[in-house]
Amino acid sequence: MFQHELRIYWEDTDAGGVVFYANYLKFMERARTEWLRGLGFEQETMRRDEGLMFVVSDTALRYLAPARLDDWLRVSVQPTEIGRASMVIDQHVWRGEQLLTQGRIRIGCVDALSLKPARIPARILQSLQPATPGAST
Repeated sequence: MFQHELRIYWEDTDAGGVVFYANYLKFMERARTEWLRGLGFEQETMRRDEGLMFVVSDTALRYLAPARLDDWLRVSVQPTEIGRASMVIDQHVWRGEQLLTQGRIRIGCVDALSLKPARIPARILQSLQPATPGAST
């Protein structure tokens, strides 16, 4: 499971110093971007060189507790369903050991110009497959 950490700034909050609900989607997006980058895939390079990009097609979030100004958060990324053109990613936002938000996000690979579904590049799919036990590296 990949984890990305971030600080809550004034711009992330409402007038009461509580994180605005839609910003959790931004935090999750940043974590997914860093997850892909950590796997060796730059989204802008994929768009520019292959004409492909990922888009969000579905979201479901559950808010359990609020994050506040200056909190230090950890956002996890865990792919749970991997298809040929889309994947479902479970994401959680934590403050220390307290779970604040649960999310399930479906992202799809699309042609960057037409926005029609496209296959996820094989090299990305291969990097998401668990290692086979007993396989030599």
